[in-house]
Amino acid sequence: MGAVRKRNVAKIQTTYVEQQEVAEISTARRRKLLVRRLSLFAAFVVFVAYFMISSILSQAKTLDAEVSQKKQLDHQLSELKSQRDILKEDIVKLNDNDYIGKLARKELFFSDKGEIIFNIPDDKKEKSTSN
Repeated sequence: MGAVRKRNVAKIQTTYVEQQEVAEISTARRRKLLVRRLSLFAAFVVFVAYFMISSILSQAKTLDAEVSQKKQLDHQLSELKSQRDILKEDIVKLNDNDYIGKLARKELFFSDKGEIIFNIPDDKKEKSTSN
């Protein structure tokens, strides 16, 4: 029973049967064209979706880089502001003659009347030079 039987049935050749065959052929053709159009449309949708998703991802990556750069620059700005404040304080201090005198005695080893300067080496420097 595995063999396919051929039917020996003849078709009726009437106008109605011919019209039905033509109608079946045209609906099959329409269905085939519809499948092609839908396939083309689906391919277009996939292409557009891929393009949109890739551009969104690249924009997100760029945005993340910009945000991290902004954080870094904000941190740098805060450091520069604190440095500016310290320098402003130094300017105010340098306008005071007593501070300038103390600074000169400390940094440049100048002495005031009746003072003797003793130069004491640091212990850390001696240990590092002896090694």
